[in-house]
Amino acid sequence: MADTPALLVLTPPGQVRAVQAAGLTPAHLAYRVGAGPHLFRSKTPVALRGGVLALDAQGFQGRGEPGPFCQEVLRECAARGFQGVLCAFDGPPIPLLRSAVAELEPLLTRRGWPLYVTEPYAAGGARVLISSALSGGSLRLRLEEAVERYGRERVVLRVERVAEDFPLPSPGGSGVPLTQEELARRLEERAPAVFFSSELCAHYFTYMEQDGAHFVLFDDAGSIRKKLQVAGDLGISRAVLSYPQVEDLLPELLRSPSGGR
Repeated sequence: MADTPALLVLTPPGQVRAVQAAGLTPAHLAYRVGAGPHLFRSKTPVALRGGVLALDAQGFQGRGEPGPFCQEVLRECAARGFQGVLCAFDGPPIPLLRSAVAELEPLLTRRGWPLYVTEPYAAGGARVLISSALSGGSLRLRLEEAVERYGRERVVLRVERVAEDFPLPSPGGSGVPLTQEELARRLEERAPAVFFSSELCAHYFTYMEQDGAHFVLFDDAGSIRKKLQVAGDLGISRAVLSYPQVEDLLPELLRSPSGGR
């Protein structure tokens, strides 16, 4: 039986203790790339120690020089005992951030610290986050392609909990995101037959509305465990979860084999 990937958990500052109490490694989502660029840290009463530094780039305008920023990241890691950096950069790639990632990766590697990046920023030996959120195709094939392109040791499954309502037909492949409350309401009101897609590793059901047919795709603990199993079957040894997305599922998820960083 394949090993379940070790779990790294994207964790806002106020939820660090809950993640650590569960025996999991937090990626502290308390940092942002700000103007300069400089490393900005959120105000928090929690003294962040250990785990991985995680940062996003929301609102960053893409101007400046990467060198001083990379040194700020290294100093913060050393000061707080972080042992890695996760760049949760979503959206189209920003040239300056690509340069920063390319400069930061060898600096971290010399210290034995991994760098995790989204696919548009894949560079050098950085570990590449491959999203589990698909509206079509096959998760297994998506991961197999990533393994072939980047190498097994660099691929990390980024588990993104899905809850989305697609009007049919949906040529663009995008639907309306649902809150967990909205999903529960649809399930309760319509009592649909729920099926499982072994290709997407997600549950789904259909229903009719005045505007036509709808297709709802969603995850629960069982489907997330299946995603992790598919990654493990392919020899992918690491996965990233977002604590706010899986807080209600974590006890059930941890009943299956899992690990730290």
